[in-house]
Amino acid sequence: MLDFTSLRPMLQDERPIDIADPGWIVELKQDGWRLMEQVDAGVELRTRGWANATTWFPEVANGLAGLKGGRFVFDSELVVQDELGRSDFDRLQDRAKRRRLYPGADPVVYCIFDLLVHRGTDVSQRPLKKRKAMLAKLLARLLANILYVRHFSGADGAEVFHQAVLPLKLEGLVAKRKTSVYQPGIRSADWVKVKRKGAIPPERFKRSSR
Repeated sequence: MLDFTSLRPMLQDERPIDIADPGWIVELKQDGWRLMEQVDAGVELRTRGWANATTWFPEVANGLAGLKGGRFVFDSELVVQDELGRSDFDRLQDRAKRRRLYPGADPVVYCIFDLLVHRGTDVSQRPLKKRKAMLAKLLARLLANILYVRHFSGADGAEVFHQAVLPLKLEGLVAKRKTSVYQPGIRSADWVKVKRKGAIPPERFKRSSR
């Protein structure tokens, strides 16, 4: 069983890829804080450095508390969104540095993109496409301040990049292999960041990640 106390997030690789390969899916990259979370008898939020952030963002803890039916472990990105729905890292930093909810604070949104434990069962070694399907079903019911991170096929990656990432000045995309398992603390070749800097021709969607 996955041990939450020793868990660390899976990291993105730095290598060129051909995203049109049918083995890839892509997600919009959020510009925020990476958080891991466990929902069991209560809710626990941990930063990438494993600081306990549960009381820092009570609106997220309250939203996740709406999940019933057993132990869950997620990987996600915490963001503050602007009026267009884009993540704003500076506003998140201003909110986070006070380590609490305060009058006038920017609300945060919890963007969940991976499911590692589902109703007490460790699913981290199942293919990503199956974990994403389980996660989508689990989060089909709307929870306050919680957002399921959708994905697109790698074949649609160039279109998403040119119609969403570039015009909206989003951070980029994350490409992931459909069959990838979760590798805690590992910088895996199965996850690759595709940055916005530098336009990518739709017919040749290759890019080295950060």
